[in-house]
Amino acid sequence: MKRIVTLLLLLALPVLAVACGDDAGEGPEPTATSATSAAATATTTAPETAPILPVAYQDKDGKTVNVKDVSRIIPLNGDIAEVVWALGLGEKVVGVDSSATYPAEARNLPSIGYQRTLSAEGIIALNPTVIIGNELAGPPEVIEQIKQVGIPVVLIKNTSSLDGVGTKIREVAKALGVPKRGDELAKAAQKDIDDALALAARATEQPKVAFLYLRGATVQHIMGAGSGADALIVAAKGVDVGATSGIQGSKPITPESLVAAQPEVLLVLSAGLQSVGGIDGLVNIPGMAQTPAGQNRRVIEMDDQYLLGMGPRAGQALMDLVKFLHPGIS
Repeated sequence: MKRIVTLLLLLALPVLAVACGDDAGEGPEPTATSATSAAATATTTAPETAPILPVAYQDKDGKTVNVKDVSRIIPLNGDIAEVVWALGLGEKVVGVDSSATYPAEARNLPSIGYQRTLSAEGIIALNPTVIIGNELAGPPEVIEQIKQVGIPVVLIKNTSSLDGVGTKIREVAKALGVPKRGDELAKAAQKDIDDALALAARATEQPKVAFLYLRGATVQHIMGAGSGADALIVAAKGVDVGATSGIQGSKPITPESLVAAQPEVLLVLSAGLQSVGGIDGLVNIPGMAQTPAGQNRRVIEMDDQYLLGMGPRAGQALMDLVKFLHPGIS
């Protein structure tokens, strides 16, 4: 009889769920990452008592952006919003995009739309003193429209790798006048990453993982190189079957591609899993029943921002993934 084990990480962490068949092996259940982890507590010892302004920040294009006031901040992306909160500046945020799902307070603020399809009017109406995002925010004409009314807009380079986590944190902190806080937070986040990598190094097997992007019956893709999750899968000592099969970006799921890939584990985003009717709907996708993952119902579910955000919780997400893929190590 197959068993489904569901984990609900309390409050500060997103929902994660794992479903495994009896042949997946016994081991200790993954536990929620402690709320007192290094990255979670970094801001309690932050050096700056207040932002040091003004800041002449060099953006991703080498242009100088003068930041004089951070009393009303709008982050344009969910991952940037998470960094702003972790730096202790969350109370100054006046609006967020729809991808900002963490921390919980972000969900109570006015929405500015989705990070890639923003509207200038809604952002300007919130009277921000500074806007900060990564280069995915747009469209470009909207960003230019906001700049033309005199609001400082800081855009930093996007990262989809663990190596870029510290840089992202430090750049956001520098732009907002709290560089020492950023340095402390970046070091703490790196410590979490290093701890997860050390645990992964003890793994003796490399399960084959398929990272799937799902949005109901109309959008069902297997992701490959450059997805963001591919870096975490490899770091967790798994094999990303999408990347190893030569997929760049994504490719629609077909029964043939699933059978050829033979994934042992399915990694899915929470919203995507819900959109196909949960694990029962997932394993009924054509071709899934002919894979070890489908037969054993071995599914890992992670919140979108938690898995792909590459921010202060990246090490925690990696640690959870390591424990799910290798339940016998400790």
